[in-house]
Order: sequence, then C-alpha cells, then structure tokens
Amino acid sequence: VQLQASGGGSVQAGGSLRLSCEASGSIFSIDTMGWYRQSSGKERELVATIDRADVAYYGDSVKGRSTISRDSAAKTVDLRMNSLKSEDTAVYYCYVRLRPNGWGTQIGDYWGQGTQVTVSS
Repeated sequence: VQLQASGGGSVQAGGSLRLSCEASGSIFSIDTMGWYRQSSGKERELVATIDRADVAYYGDSVKGRSTISRDSAAKTVDLRMNSLKSEDTAVYYCYVRLRPNGWGTQIGDYWGQGTQVTVSS
C-alpha cells in the first residue's frame, strides 16, 4: 500500500491550502481516510478524518476552518484549510485505515511520508 500526498509548502498567514492524498496498491476496502500533523516538539495530532459513510471528524484546532472530503472510487482524500495561522505549521501525514486483501484479512493503519506546511506571517 502506498500513500501519495500532494500540496503543502509555504503559505502566508490568513491564506488557504489544499492537501490531497491517493492510496494505491493492494487495497480491498477503505474504512477511514484523513490527516494528522506533527509540529516540532509536539505529539502527532488529529487534523481531520472521514469514514466510509462520509462522516467527518475535525481536531479542535482546525474545526470551523477546514473541510475534508473523499472520493472512495478514486481512493483519494482532500483537505482544505482556510485562515491559516503560524500554529498550523507542521508536517502533515496522510492516514488510511483499510483491509488489504479481502474481508478475512486484518484491517490496518497506513501512513504517508508526510508533507511540510509552513505558515509565515
């Protein structure tokens, strides 16, 4: 299973960004997709996830200024964030919970390599 993320980079405070992630490889079914982030010296935290029923969950720090969506057929998840702050600077990790091979196989959590987002004032 591979997770390929795109987007990120350097953004001005108050601006917006879009992160996208595509899952590929041996995938039978996808349960949850989403994004986590980790800034220097801090633990990894939830940004947003979306389950197979398209129910979204947001971390408190991004709630109200972020939107997550998924395309289950394309195996992609998008995150849009507005009103960016310096506190949003972090490495953002794509996350997928899936079954690789049939209903009898164990569901697992997979992570992308991370993409840097830097918000400057």
